Amino acid sequence: MAQAAEPTRTVIMTVDDDPGVSRAVARDLRRRYGASYRIVRAESGESALDALRELKLRGDLVAVILADYRMPRMNGIEFLEQALDVYPGARRVLLTAYADTNAAIDAINVVDLDHYLLKPWDPPEEKLYPVLDDLLRAWRSSDHRPVPSTKVVGHRWSARSSAVREFLARNQVPYRWYSSDEPEGGRLLAAAGQDGQRLPLVVTPDGTPLLEPEPAELAAHVGLATTPAADFYDLVVVGGGPAGLGAAVYGASEGLRTVLVERSATGGQAGQSSRIENYLGFPDGVSGAQLTDRARRQAARFGAEILTAREVTGLEVGGAARTVRFSDGTAVAAHSVILATGVSYRQLPAAGVEELTGCGVFYGSALTEAPSCRGQDVYVVGGANSAGQAAMYLSRGAKSVTLLVRGASLTASMSYYLIQQIDEAPNITVRTGTVVDAAHGSGHLERLALRDTATGETELVDAQWMFVFIGAAPRTDWLDGTVVRDGRGFILSGPDLTADGRPPPGWELDRPPYHLETSVPGVFVAGDARAESAKRVASAVGEGAMAVLLVHRYLEQS
Repeated sequence: MAQAAEPTRTVIMTVDDDPGVSRAVARDLRRRYGASYRIVRAESGESALDALRELKLRGDLVAVILADYRMPRMNGIEFLEQALDVYPGARRVLLTAYADTNAAIDAINVVDLDHYLLKPWDPPEEKLYPVLDDLLRAWRSSDHRPVPSTKVVGHRWSARSSAVREFLARNQVPYRWYSSDEPEGGRLLAAAGQDGQRLPLVVTPDGTPLLEPEPAELAAHVGLATTPAADFYDLVVVGGGPAGLGAAVYGASEGLRTVLVERSATGGQAGQSSRIENYLGFPDGVSGAQLTDRARRQAARFGAEILTAREVTGLEVGGAARTVRFSDGTAVAAHSVILATGVSYRQLPAAGVEELTGCGVFYGSALTEAPSCRGQDVYVVGGANSAGQAAMYLSRGAKSVTLLVRGASLTASMSYYLIQQIDEAPNITVRTGTVVDAAHGSGHLERLALRDTATGETELVDAQWMFVFIGAAPRTDWLDGTVVRDGRGFILSGPDLTADGRPPPGWELDRPPYHLETSVPGVFVAGDARAESAKRVASAVGEGAMAVLLVHRYLEQS
């Protein structure tokens, strides 16, 4: 590997297994950028990753990575995918032949590719340098500095430790995990004056130790906004799932002073999905975390405020103001409100499950736990898409995945494409007509009692990991007595409020409620919390955008 002599300059890396091509790319890069940047050349994906890790340890910055697509053992897309973990802020370029353009297009979804260049790139003044100039300009304007990571010391079977890891991961907060029974974890505990009896210990980037922190305390110490910047807004969005993020993007982009309030982490249930494959524009699928991160950054770019770890407990109407109250007694008011509270997973009503939640039993994907399942036997409870997506994701590393389904088949509740994938996965078994009767274990899950719904026979199986997806209930109890809901707690809106030809109770306007408007004028609902909603990511995003359109109509007539 050849490189410039100056060790402190920001790096541009080029990777190509053809020595001649590698030297030619490096030569052209040095001619244009050598005075300001350090050019690092590698001839395989493996050696390039080694170089990136060395640069990372030294604290060097990498601005752009150019990788050839056709490399043996590790092609350019596979390399860039791993390089993304080391330097997520580096701009990524794929060098391709004309026949490889489809692969380059695929890479846009897989590694969020910034550009692809066709070989040959001669003359570089026309085909190479303009592209690199734009990418370097974009990199310089971004926050590309190394981010000091938060440290978490906990135990594998600590429910609180699991909850903290999940909170940080879902909020895109970088952290490093240290087991309390390993040397480095012990050193961190000792430095904080703790004996490990209470976990987790969180050490923030500035060195502040937090013992068993609550979400609001943790959010405040790791740079997440928890307090509104103003007392009054045009729009308050309650809930940060796809519907809420969609509303925040469209509200802020159209000039409304917008604040989004989320109780835990943006993304909702969709944000916990390991892979969403039927969302428009992502032919190779996209993880819920990736989609959520893009939407969150998009909303923030348009000027929306995003508050995290704020529990909403009440909604009050006073004249033209709609006031949202928080659990700590504070409040924020606005001209209009969009309720996008989504739903929460129903709890599994089996003996022992509650005590073992977070200690082998998890609701939702709990993707932070997936690496620990490698080589293990895993059970997934549920028969809808979320359960199928989790089963497919976990099957990549688990020894076996058993899908437990109460119904007679998957066809009534799961998309056809997922059923096909599950059928083709060699280590996934589907057990229909099966429910969990009990969970057993001392400190962590050890066994499950499974019951056949047809015969009533019970079987005891060894199990350390169970992920539960058994339907969802709306998070709307705090709206009791304020807006009209159906018998299951879902919020009624628009035509559903006037099915008998009469306005809803307390409605004083001379018009009927707009399509997504609740029984309170100026308060709208979008996404899964709405009665009879489609329960799909795309429809939730669409409803969030439509709700903003109706907010504008409401404000114009108020």
